[in-house]
Amino acid sequence: MTDHEPFRIRIKVRHYELDSLGHLNHAVYHSYGEVARLEALAAAGDEKLREARLAPVLLESRIVYRRELRSGDEVDVTCEVAFGEGKAFRMSSRIIKLDGTLSAEIECTVGLMDLDRRKLVPDPRGHFERAQVDLQVLSAG
Repeated sequence: MTDHEPFRIRIKVRHYELDSLGHLNHAVYHSYGEVARLEALAAAGDEKLREARLAPVLLESRIVYRRELRSGDEVDVTCEVAFGEGKAFRMSSRIIKLDGTLSAEIECTVGLMDLDRRKLVPDPRGHFERAQVDLQVLSAG
């Protein structure tokens, strides 16, 4: 964990994203997490990774639902990265209502793929650093 706020993006729940019970469809929570991941990577300068023919790929996603979301709710979706050993790293998101209520937590396992070889590369953090991706934006600094 770092001493600064994680990346966040605000999203408004749309009526067409609701399920038959009138709350946000389960799959849309995952979509909100994906929006936060893509926006965080873009803000950190991931185009430099693409120039190096590398791209993050989602390997696993797990969500814990805490509170329902309904049409018109606005939420902040956070995104933080944690690197460890090996080829995979973690990207986590929290979906938080504007009143501070935690609606969901998403944990993703991600790898960095060599787009030519179609294989994961070792040391993803090192590749991020060499591509001059701003790890502070990703809360991994």
